[in-house]
Amino acid sequence: MIRSRLFLACASGALSAVLAAPAMAQNAQEDAATGDESEEVQTARQIVVQGSIGFRNRSEEAEPVLVYDEEYFQRFEPLTAGDALKRVPGVTFLSDVIESDGARLRGLDPGYTQILINGEKVPGGQTDRSFFLDRIPAELIERVEIVRSSSARRTGDAVAGSLNIELRDGFSLDGGYVRGGALLFDDGEIKPSGGFYYGGALAGGRVLLGANIQGRYNPKLKSSLRFGDSPENNPDFATDDFDNREDQTDTRDGTDYAFNASWGIESGDTEFEILGNFVRTERIEDERSFEYNDPTAINGPVRATPAGNLLTDNANINDITTESWSIGGKLDHDWGFGDTKLRIGFSTFDDLQDEFEYEVDFDRTTPRFTGDLILSDTRDEEFFVNLEQEFNIGEQLEFAVGGFLQNKDRDFRLQEVRSRFNLTAADRQGYDQFNRNPGEFAPDPFPALGDTAFNTISEDRRDLYALIEGEFDNVTFEAGVRWESTDVTVTDLTVGGAETTETDYDAFLPSASVKIDLGDGRITLSGARTLRRPRFDFITPGLLEAEFGDNDFLGNPQLAPETAWGGDLGYEHRIGRTGVIGVNVFYRDVSNLTELATVRDAGGNPFEGSEGPGTFIYTPRNTGNGEVYGIEFDASFSLAFMGLPDTGVFGNLAILDSNITDEFGERRFNDQSKYVYNFGAIQNLPSLGAAFGATYRKQGEAFGRVVGEEIFTRYGADLEVFIEKRFGDSFTIRAVGSNLLDGTKDEDFNKFATVADQINRDFDEYELESERAGPVFQIVARYAF
Repeated sequence: MIRSRLFLACASGALSAVLAAPAMAQNAQEDAATGDESEEVQTARQIVVQGSIGFRNRSEEAEPVLVYDEEYFQRFEPLTAGDALKRVPGVTFLSDVIESDGARLRGLDPGYTQILINGEKVPGGQTDRSFFLDRIPAELIERVEIVRSSSARRTGDAVAGSLNIELRDGFSLDGGYVRGGALLFDDGEIKPSGGFYYGGALAGGRVLLGANIQGRYNPKLKSSLRFGDSPENNPDFATDDFDNREDQTDTRDGTDYAFNASWGIESGDTEFEILGNFVRTERIEDERSFEYNDPTAINGPVRATPAGNLLTDNANINDITTESWSIGGKLDHDWGFGDTKLRIGFSTFDDLQDEFEYEVDFDRTTPRFTGDLILSDTRDEEFFVNLEQEFNIGEQLEFAVGGFLQNKDRDFRLQEVRSRFNLTAADRQGYDQFNRNPGEFAPDPFPALGDTAFNTISEDRRDLYALIEGEFDNVTFEAGVRWESTDVTVTDLTVGGAETTETDYDAFLPSASVKIDLGDGRITLSGARTLRRPRFDFITPGLLEAEFGDNDFLGNPQLAPETAWGGDLGYEHRIGRTGVIGVNVFYRDVSNLTELATVRDAGGNPFEGSEGPGTFIYTPRNTGNGEVYGIEFDASFSLAFMGLPDTGVFGNLAILDSNITDEFGERRFNDQSKYVYNFGAIQNLPSLGAAFGATYRKQGEAFGRVVGEEIFTRYGADLEVFIEKRFGDSFTIRAVGSNLLDGTKDEDFNKFATVADQINRDFDEYELESERAGPVFQIVARYAF
């Protein structure tokens, strides 16, 4: 079995490291006796009581990398890694209000951004291969790195760039601290949070233990106005086109549990570290909505009372349980002529969703009840080994060669069933129960569940790479090439026996970066070829009915990856001892784009599998090119030059644009915001042992277009403030207010029945949707020991 072989490989690597550990421990003790310390360790008191303001760091690598330590984020108490990334340049989100899940570096779809944890890629449950950053508690983060261009050392899945999240380890914390707090939401709900973290010496090395529990809650109010068919070429929709209104409450309620641990040892020429982390999310998404045939009135059912105008009563309850864990090891040894580096790891991601949707349709002679039960189970696991050998070929010059092996297995199963019955007078008692508590309402027994989709995907990668890097006077450079070979096997088990499709592809990915120091400034120039692998749902061959409006969707296992040539040119300047200001321009030329197309038979008619007249089947295919470009500014520095050494300011701005041509004409890449910026300030009050600060963020409008639908998305601004009080050198209490401007998300939907209707602007429906969430107040205390 594949899984057994993976665990045997992990065990073998761990056993080798354990056998070497006693000798390494002895050497480490000798080093300790002589006072040799190879890496600076931060004390728990330094983390808990911040006596200075955190600024963006400058990386000494040749690549364009922006480094943000936890001190940059912590005072605003982000709950997740996604919340923390709202304050770094060029990262946007297309999430619900006050949520930050799929990071969109440079505004592009999350699938274009590579998410790394401790420098390694991890599996995620999303079909576009992205990893939701709200799965990582911010308390576990040591630093965040924005890698703007690619390197031969990393996998090439980084068209937009990479976000590397380094978790704390035993080499970054000495001592321990506890954390406790609570969040208050505008509907009165209170959610607790807490954690324990300790780092210290153990068995000749250093150990870190961290545990975190975080209550999560997001109450939103939504409203929609829908308009029906309109005259051709009239997208304005006069008021007499009104069709219905929907009022909705949408509450996300859950708890995150996280744990991470590491043990590492440094001795002479050898370093070894083993790391692991676990995150579990339990979440209930509860939506309740009412449709009315009047723009403002809220009278009862249309068939129950002559004056009533309630069209439908809908409840949707989704019970989500997500677990992810990973374990990995690092072993480095310096042979004198060069270093050998071994990385090995195993990760899993499990997502189980149990969703009920109940609806009572009153817009009928006899009201009808419809109940949908949907169960989905996604399991994604990865095993990888990376071996690299460096050779010293000069005093300041190194040559490295390496190999990367990864086996990825993804299983997905979707089951659903529908129950319908007329709601007669005898059923009124049941509806009253449904109305009081939809989550406990049990209608007539559902029929047996059937597989709507059941498939497995195996993806085996074998990569080789080589690079040369060096430093001469004021110039640091790196140049290399990576060859990636991928074999994909897709098995569809939905209907009867297994249908298996196999495909393979490879790519050469050259890259180069150079950094030139010019006094207090430096220039960085980078270029690289990268790729984006096909979405999992796009390469699954099953047919999904009514996936795009009234039209169906058919996967294409033969899809090839998108590829991109890109470049970055940046300049940054040091301000004082810790400050920095930078500007960067970027460009990406993306080829082999994946777009949806209509499936037709040889006679030009819709594919025979489509259901009903006027129904089409859409399938993804590789076609066309696109361009992405923009400019990014960032700055963080103190106002010491103005006589204000305890005042820190920070801000960034990204102006984003792109161009792509689909069958309807030109547009930007889907859902790319036009801009995103944030700025703020922190004021330390050393004599009072206190500090306060504020940050403001705004994201520009985004537009997305697929077959059958077009969406305009706009977000309101976000304001956050904090105030803290320090007590001695071990205790801090901090109060934070976030979403103080009552964040909003407004969307305009253009909906069409067919491609021809979309080209001719013959609308099937036009919808205006708005959601709002109120402010969140948080109080957090930390005590170091």
